[in-house]
Amino acid sequence: HQHLWINCICRCAVYDTSDGTLIQPLKGHKDTVYCVAYAKDGKRFASGSADKSIIIWTSKLEGILKYTHNDSIQCVAYNPVSHQLASCSSGDFGLWSPEQKSVSKHKVNSKITCCGWTNDGQYLALGMMNGVVSIRNKNGEEKVKIERPGGSSSPIWSIAWNPSKDEHNDILAVADWGQKLSFYQLSGKQIGKDRTLTYDPCCVSYFSKGEYIVMGGSDKQASLYTKDGVRLGTIGEQSSWVWTCRVKPDSNYVVLGCQDGTIAFFQLIFSTVHGLYKDRYAYRDSMTDVIVQHLITEQKVRIKCRELVKKIAIYRNRLAIQLPEKILIYELYSDDSSDMHYRIKEKICRKFECNLLVVCSQHIILCQEKRLQCLSFTSIKEKEWLMESLIRYIKVIGGPPGREGLLVGLKNGAILKIFVDNPFAITLLKQSTSVRCLDMSTSRSKLAVVDEHNTCLVYDIHTKELLFQEPNANSVAWNTQCEDMLCFSGSGYLNIKASNFPVHQQKLQGFVVGYNGSKIFCLHVYSMSAVEVPQSAPMYQYLERRMFKEAYQIACLGVTDSDWRDLATEALEGLDFDTSKKAFIRVRDLRYLELINSIEERKKRGESDTELFLADVYAYQGKFHEAARLYKRTGLDSRALSMYTDLRMFEYAKEFVGAADPKNTRMLMSKQADWAKNSKEPRAAAQMYLTAGEHLKAIDIIGEHGWVDMLIDIARKLDKAEREPLAKCAAYFQKLKHHGYASETYSKMGDLQALVHLHVEARHWDEAFALVEKHAQFKDDVYVPYAQWLAENDRFEEAQKAFHKAGRQSEAVKVLEQLTHNAVVESRFNDAAYYYWMLSMQCLDIARGTKEEMLKKFKRFQHLAELYHVYHSIQRYTDEPFSSHMPETLFNISRYLLHNLTKDVPLGISKVNTLYALAKQSRTLGAFKLARHAYEKLQELHVPSRFQESMDLGSLTVRSKPYHDNEDLIPMCYRCSTNNPLLNSQGSVCINCKQPFIYSASSYEVLPLVQFYLDKGIGDEEAVSLIDLEVPCIDRKAARWQEMSSGGILYLMQCTPLTSIMCPYQNLDSDSAQHLDFDSAQNLDSDSAQHLKLSNRSNLRCNRVRGALLS
Repeated sequence: HQHLWINCICRCAVYDTSDGTLIQPLKGHKDTVYCVAYAKDGKRFASGSADKSIIIWTSKLEGILKYTHNDSIQCVAYNPVSHQLASCSSGDFGLWSPEQKSVSKHKVNSKITCCGWTNDGQYLALGMMNGVVSIRNKNGEEKVKIERPGGSSSPIWSIAWNPSKDEHNDILAVADWGQKLSFYQLSGKQIGKDRTLTYDPCCVSYFSKGEYIVMGGSDKQASLYTKDGVRLGTIGEQSSWVWTCRVKPDSNYVVLGCQDGTIAFFQLIFSTVHGLYKDRYAYRDSMTDVIVQHLITEQKVRIKCRELVKKIAIYRNRLAIQLPEKILIYELYSDDSSDMHYRIKEKICRKFECNLLVVCSQHIILCQEKRLQCLSFTSIKEKEWLMESLIRYIKVIGGPPGREGLLVGLKNGAILKIFVDNPFAITLLKQSTSVRCLDMSTSRSKLAVVDEHNTCLVYDIHTKELLFQEPNANSVAWNTQCEDMLCFSGSGYLNIKASNFPVHQQKLQGFVVGYNGSKIFCLHVYSMSAVEVPQSAPMYQYLERRMFKEAYQIACLGVTDSDWRDLATEALEGLDFDTSKKAFIRVRDLRYLELINSIEERKKRGESDTELFLADVYAYQGKFHEAARLYKRTGLDSRALSMYTDLRMFEYAKEFVGAADPKNTRMLMSKQADWAKNSKEPRAAAQMYLTAGEHLKAIDIIGEHGWVDMLIDIARKLDKAEREPLAKCAAYFQKLKHHGYASETYSKMGDLQALVHLHVEARHWDEAFALVEKHAQFKDDVYVPYAQWLAENDRFEEAQKAFHKAGRQSEAVKVLEQLTHNAVVESRFNDAAYYYWMLSMQCLDIARGTKEEMLKKFKRFQHLAELYHVYHSIQRYTDEPFSSHMPETLFNISRYLLHNLTKDVPLGISKVNTLYALAKQSRTLGAFKLARHAYEKLQELHVPSRFQESMDLGSLTVRSKPYHDNEDLIPMCYRCSTNNPLLNSQGSVCINCKQPFIYSASSYEVLPLVQFYLDKGIGDEEAVSLIDLEVPCIDRKAARWQEMSSGGILYLMQCTPLTSIMCPYQNLDSDSAQHLDFDSAQNLDSDSAQHLKLSNRSNLRCNRVRGALLS
């Protein structure tokens, strides 16, 4: 507020705080005004008087409301959140708000002396004459009661709530006339112990942020305390009691009101107490604490001293803190550069008066005007120096422990260096102006001074020469990591100077106090900050002068990645490969690092042509024309050409080469074609390859894209001697299914084998067969894949023939074997018989030589063919409702099968079906005994359910028939005339002479045929002529023949001349009558055997040959 509101006798007075002039007296009260209070927003204030009334005023100094109590008003307080007003008298207190029509009043049992609201406006604290603090809610109800130990002898005279928003709890400061200052929480719990005062406190007021307390009373002065109650000092002394004090909101202004009517207005200035060493900054906080801040890591540590901190000094691992009555020396726990834990090393319990304090490893240095004192940590004065002028600046510049050096600047302009173990000061130089700030470079060779005229002067310490000077400086600092860099601040700017280059400026508020690498430590008001400053400007200044190593040192302090790249590039162009390599490592540019490594390797091998190295650098940097000129100058035109072609700069390459060299022109064309191919322009690439004469690459592109027209043009233009490109053309034609073009190309090449393979692959069998007819050597190449193709397409019979044609007999046999197996599995027994017959024929063909194994296979396959052919009829009879065979035929077939199934039963042939058919036909034809035998055999086998009922019925009904067979069905041996049983356990042979029976292929009746063998000396032609002779007419009665048997061969010996003999088998009908024809007996001697042939002179037709003449 700009107005100061004062309560006077019977009236209020408003003063201007800027100059203390009275603005306006306010009249309204009739007696002494005891208290006043502003609302939080400053729009209203209230006054309370001994006339028992309360008046509420506006900011325009107009009274708007008045209400009264029963006793004089002692204090008033506005709620900081709402406009609720608390007014307290000697016997009660009232709560008023604009929303209420009346004031709610509450009785108390003691006089209220002070009051105050909490920050949130929820509770009101009342201080009373009887030593009690009563905490009420907004409705006036008591929630907490705090009773002070002194009771009524220690009346509560002032209370105040801490306004800080950082505190977790509401804290109430209570001052009583027991000369105690206490602190309480809202709950009534006391914080810490009572602080003893030396006077009766009359008023307590917090600063706006709650960090300090102002208190006045009977000691006739106002004192400053910390928020914890630690006295810091006197604000102002008065001639009478200080009854009231207030702090202006959000400022350091304090106003006091005294018993004698004096009003005092003070501004408090809090000086900065701090110390800096490299990246550690120590400063005072809350007047009693020291915070040590690590400017790099931003770590902070707080050291609570609980007394006023007067001076701070820091050096390496030491920290010195001066308090009113002592000096504390701290040290770090460890030598770790990031360690922030301090512990007390020594205490010097003496009161010192000094302007400056410096700490070293083993000493403290006290500066008082012209005098410097060096004290050990045990308070022993070891050295003292008396200067000729006031000391304005002092700084520790390092050195061995116990022998550190001090840099001292005097008001008369003298600059001295003092060693703590040397009683004599060394004068470095003397200037005409007073020293304000100074610093020494890392190597101790240069000195920077800021004088009283704000000029920064830099001297060479050894020659005392002034190197340069810069205006507008208030502080200066050398870079601790770079000898030639310093910075100074002034006029709101930061100035960075490298060597003797021009100054680089940027805006900065505050004072420069340190410069480490790329960080500048700046003190602005009360805060220290580390400002990251890129060192780009000084680095580029060094680069302009091609001072690459110095530029690298600057860059190491901190520059951007782009700056590093610029440094690396400039150093590379300057052929400073070491600096460039280190810079490229920083930015992790592997491409340039490979270039530098290759150049270094070449230098090791003895190369020293810097122009060639520079050409490579330019090529990497994209300066291709400069690189090409350097390549040409060094005689390496090919490198320039390769560079242009690799970069697809074909026009530049053509300009570079010219038209003189056709070889290079073709090479360029080929490279350009490569580029066109990679650039997804295949047609152009193919044309370029053809122009360059690289037919294979062109054919690859054309073939991959399926451009058949272009491909056939190439194939027709190529000479037939160019076999590789022609072969590639043909391969692509074949791939693209253009077999005509492929055939044309292969024909042009004369590659017949490839042509055959083409036809085979395309399944053009006619063309392939035509080639085979002309060139038999390709027979296998055609017929084998043809047979395989037929087999894959289920044309097995044709495949078998093809294999046979190809001479692959084993494959042919395998195909037939597979066919027969499949036919059997699929119950196609007729097909199986046919395939087995074909197999037997194949085996017979193979066995033309001496292959006995194939002859055995022939016989086995012939036998199986017969069995499957016969079983086909049985299977059709049992599985189909109708049969085309007569019962006699089925009867004979069943007997034939059973006679041949005495040992092994072939796959697929069912003995059950055969017996079932035999039983059925036997019963039909009157062979009841055989039928009964068949049913009995069936009982021993696993019979399908579909036959079971029929079989059971037949088995029962056949027993009602006579137990014998029809004699007409009984077979007779035509060799020995023996009747044979219908079922012969020995098989299809005579039970007497063991002569095999020969069956009809249609009815399977036993044929009247006898197998015979020619005797030695009789050829096949003679035998045939003998058989064809007419039968002679002889007398049956006179004829006498003797029958002899030897080795299973029948011999008939003539005993008397015969004229004719008739066949004894009179039971045969005329169609099947058999005649015996004999050769002329008189022409044979007694040792010659007459071979008989049973010849059917009637119409008997044997539809299948059962034997062969074997000699």
